[in-house]
Amino acid sequence: MLDLARLRALHAVAVHGSVGAAATALGYTPSAVSQQIAKLERETRTTLLERHGRGVVLTDAARQLAGTAEQLLALVEQAETTLEERRGRPSGRLLVAAFASAARGLLPPVLAELAARHQDLDTRLVEVDPHQSVDLVARGVIDLAVTHDWDIAPLPAPDGIERTPIGDDPSEIAVTAGHPLTARAAQRPGGALDRADLAGERWICQPPGSVCHDWLIRTLRASGHEPDLAYQVAEYQTQLALVAAGLGIALVPRLGRGPLPDNVVMLPLEPVPVRRLYAVWRPTTARRPAITETVRALRTHATSLTTPLPTPPPTPPPAP
Repeated sequence: MLDLARLRALHAVAVHGSVGAAATALGYTPSAVSQQIAKLERETRTTLLERHGRGVVLTDAARQLAGTAEQLLALVEQAETTLEERRGRPSGRLLVAAFASAARGLLPPVLAELAARHQDLDTRLVEVDPHQSVDLVARGVIDLAVTHDWDIAPLPAPDGIERTPIGDDPSEIAVTAGHPLTARAAQRPGGALDRADLAGERWICQPPGSVCHDWLIRTLRASGHEPDLAYQVAEYQTQLALVAAGLGIALVPRLGRGPLPDNVVMLPLEPVPVRRLYAVWRPTTARRPAITETVRALRTHATSLTTPLPTPPPTPPPAP
């Protein structure tokens, strides 16, 4: 008899590509995942993982068994969904994925509320890039994901997922307090910059391959300017530290921004760049009270956290 937990471990390694990444997704240690795979090898009398450099690769037999494991896990999920629905309350384990700024700025109060209200629900969190999380949900590795898109890069909607918007995350331009753009914004009605004002600036942005990076390049090129991407770092707090050092400007979403350095100010931009936030799950789990309750909590907290700051009043003209 094959052990389901060991099959789950093998399936996670097949999806994530390494024992370490599988352990992170499952909430185990790498050694615990390795032990599960070793026991499964003894049970099946089959080599499942082979060393390749510093990592491992699945054998042909392991890939076949991982495919079977995916089918079995889907059946188990259907049974668990039916039981939870009959109980009528959130329960069991729920694995949630979120991109970095959502994991920092949105999920803590959501997870705390769920833990306080639903003692039978074991909610886990793993940080995953937005372009990966939708696929992981579709493949049954993650139960629910918080992801985002921009107007120029809509979120893909492959077969096997459902989604709902949970909020909008407006972005603003981070500059030092004495930057020329600050004075320029103060002279505009509403205190907002437009995209033509950004020409010739040195930018601090996320690395290539991220949605935010692609948005910045496409938007500036569409306004007739080739962006000067001087510093490319993933964390927004690092971007703000570079802005504070006077090394450039950055486009920073409100969500997960955290406290600003003392000499950094945020300037509104028109039209306002907005990330749309979504919750994504599989149709087979849509009836789970755990899913519906988590989506409710996400929407409630996202609305309060991402409401745009009031636009500063225009600076009055100097007295004659």
